[in-house]
Amino acid sequence: MSWRHVEVSSQRVSFVQEAVSGLRSLAVLCEEYGISRPTGYLWVKRYRESGLSGIAERSRKPLHSPGRSSAELEGRIEDLRRLYPEWGARKLQWLLEKDGVNVPVATVHRILKRRGLVHPLDRHRKATGSFCRERPNQLWQMDFKSPKGWGTHIGPLSVLDDHSRYAVALEHLGSSGADGVQQRLDQAFRDCGLPDAMLMDHGTPWWNMQSAGGWTQLSVWLMRLSIRLYFSGYSHPQTQGKVERFHRSLEMARRRRVQPEKGQEQAWLDSFRYEYNHIRPHQALEMATPASRWKASLRPFTKPLDPVYPADAEVYPLNSNGSLRLDKATWQVAGALAGQLVRIQRIDHRALVFYGATLIRELDLAGHGSTIVEPCPANFLNL
Repeated sequence: MSWRHVEVSSQRVSFVQEAVSGLRSLAVLCEEYGISRPTGYLWVKRYRESGLSGIAERSRKPLHSPGRSSAELEGRIEDLRRLYPEWGARKLQWLLEKDGVNVPVATVHRILKRRGLVHPLDRHRKATGSFCRERPNQLWQMDFKSPKGWGTHIGPLSVLDDHSRYAVALEHLGSSGADGVQQRLDQAFRDCGLPDAMLMDHGTPWWNMQSAGGWTQLSVWLMRLSIRLYFSGYSHPQTQGKVERFHRSLEMARRRRVQPEKGQEQAWLDSFRYEYNHIRPHQALEMATPASRWKASLRPFTKPLDPVYPADAEVYPLNSNGSLRLDKATWQVAGALAGQLVRIQRIDHRALVFYGATLIRELDLAGHGSTIVEPCPANFLNL
């Protein structure tokens, strides 16, 4: 059985589902989804021909670019971006204009994008000021620090509130094992309540490179707590800029202060966390402390719950290895979802497999192919 990977927006999937069902006219759907009728017809045609891969985002890059900007100009824009990494195309264009270089804002943006300097968070940053969630606990960032100086193969686990920069957790686990991380998160959830969403990188134990779709027991546990999961783009640590900046502060403190003795690492981290949250002013917070901007979540910690599906939904349990028996065939879905209930949405000769509201697989019932659906990192933070 062949496996493929595809990145596709949820808007296109929803549109195709409704269009193929025939319950409403295509004209009405196109108006509702804010797309033209030709685009709507094209999406349906591509889906009928190729499935999800047919409606995946395609590159708009031209084959030839005779009007492409000079290497000197591109290099200058890249240098300015690195000098002012939080500045967008409009501010950089203003700098260039002051030096007598006239270039459209759109051109500056294209150059930044071409050089990999436009990141997912940039699209959601306010026009004035840096990207930040509006309220505490809307998004927590989680990551392990590098092991340098900690005497283990992995550094401390950090969990940071995006809005306030409040360090929810800072733990010397000594291992990236799922059990230890889950125990620490369990305590954080009990103390601070549940966040709406969490942002991580593609690392263990919340992501498994060998697993279909990257699912792990830990990520499924978080989903069953009704926490939305987002993952940063590959090789783009700046997506988790706040926790990365927190780690730089932690590393500077480790280098400049008395090193913790063996067995006293957690006490040292607890002291640093208290100082960081309650004493140290934060420039991004207008010299306020994170604790002054943070408050506990109103969502209390509860036991993990299985997703609830509509009464008329086509629902099946996965077996002990995460496989699905459907239409006299066995389909591998995700090992981490073993024993869980999934919902099937049939469209023509294909079946979409959902866990809760998350689309995880597309099955080609006629061709016996299977497509793994991985969220597109650039679209993750469209909350």
